[in-house]
Amino acid sequence: MPVPPIYPVAAIRAIEALALPGAAPPLMERAGAAAATLAMALLPDPGAPVLVACGPGNNGGDGFVVARRLHAAGYRVSVAFAADSTRLPADAAAAHAGWLAFGGTTHSTLPTPPEGGWALVIDALFGIGLQRPIEGLYGDWIAQMSATPGLRLALDIPSGLDADTGHYPGACFQADHTITFIALKPGLLTLDGPDQCGTLHLATLDLDAEALAPAPGHTVRPALFAGQLQPRRRNSHKGSYGDAAIIGGAPGMVGAALLAGRAAAYLGAGRVLVGLLDPAALAVDLQRPELMFRSADALLDEAGLGALAVGPGLGQSDAARALVATALAAETPLVLDADALNLVAGDTTLQAALAARPQPAVLTPHPAEAARLLACTTAAIQADRVAAACALARRYQAWVVLKGCGSVIAGPNGAWWINTTGNPAMATAGMGDVLSGLVCALLARGWPPREALLAGVHLHGLAGDSLCAELGLDTGLLADDMAGAARRVLNQWLRPPPPPSHP
Repeated sequence: MPVPPIYPVAAIRAIEALALPGAAPPLMERAGAAAATLAMALLPDPGAPVLVACGPGNNGGDGFVVARRLHAAGYRVSVAFAADSTRLPADAAAAHAGWLAFGGTTHSTLPTPPEGGWALVIDALFGIGLQRPIEGLYGDWIAQMSATPGLRLALDIPSGLDADTGHYPGACFQADHTITFIALKPGLLTLDGPDQCGTLHLATLDLDAEALAPAPGHTVRPALFAGQLQPRRRNSHKGSYGDAAIIGGAPGMVGAALLAGRAAAYLGAGRVLVGLLDPAALAVDLQRPELMFRSADALLDEAGLGALAVGPGLGQSDAARALVATALAAETPLVLDADALNLVAGDTTLQAALAARPQPAVLTPHPAEAARLLACTTAAIQADRVAAACALARRYQAWVVLKGCGSVIAGPNGAWWINTTGNPAMATAGMGDVLSGLVCALLARGWPPREALLAGVHLHGLAGDSLCAELGLDTGLLADDMAGAARRVLNQWLRPPPPPSHP
């Protein structure tokens, strides 16, 4: 499967500038045709009533094309348009004239819904270029349109949503479906974008965006780590798959380290060793007796570790800080999570040690931890999640996943990705510990940090999605449910091994 590219608004504009001259049919006609096709698929009854709300720019022009095509197909189309038609951009003006020439009319206010309501409301008010809050007349329109009981479709992006960040500072259309044009944009995939977009559809308009301009970002797909998805050789043993070590489990938080250790075991590390800070903790996991236990100090002294995850249930004691410092000085592939990140954020010596590691570490912060690492507010992190993840990766010369809706993965080389798996049922305690264990296991097995992080994040989300689909869950998913589901998904990715041959 190809890996879909992601472009911010400025890059989309550059692609449009390259593609627009001589495009036949014009890009606006292509966009309107794609949206009309989707609308007809959503509404198989050609007599259904449709409202198209058109704005003062090219997004409105797309709406006029959709209206014309739906009207030609027999739908009962009403168009709301309150702007000055003489000030429309050239392509939008031509689309407006085409709608009128086809016999269409416009309403300067939202028309009263027919009996039974609108079957479909199409938002063609504002596109990806809007950079101000929507208020006044259009804010009122958006509120009314979002409250309609019928289906709601947004063209390119829900009006009011920032295409680069997924933030909306004012009114924002609530879509059931969004058809975006040319390529994906970051704001559709992260922060509030997924909630506002509903089901996302991509219409490339017959353009190969990456042939016109290199993509700064991509979505996460197994193709990015397919080279690591190899079945095990028959001639192998547990030493072939590395020792994954988990450091954490301060008093009262032992469960976090156990969750990470279980996840690492389920993902195929040869051995999993858990180093606990709580001296009173039971040195066995009765649910997973395969886990091996050490004191945290002793585990860091153990030779030959394949990978190390520090942070699940770690706490912020002096002893915890010393463990983080020792781990940063080791050459072992390293995952830092939870309180390990908080300790680094508060200590310039640890920060310097992290940035100077010859092999980049993997950092897994949530927005509040990311804010501490960048010495800013959580709101500032969420205001531009892609920029924040890239800043973390650059500052600490690390591979970073900024967790949340549309987790953003960034590398020290400036590359970034947005993961689209996962669901709100995963917003519960211990999920980050499981992710740390999954990534640690892949590192222990010899995966490079980039591939281990991309696969771990994508797999983590897919495991949650598969469990929710299987059990019909919207809530109540527990972190300890995840490891087995992750194992199942990983094995589905692997090519089936050949049948055994016998002499």
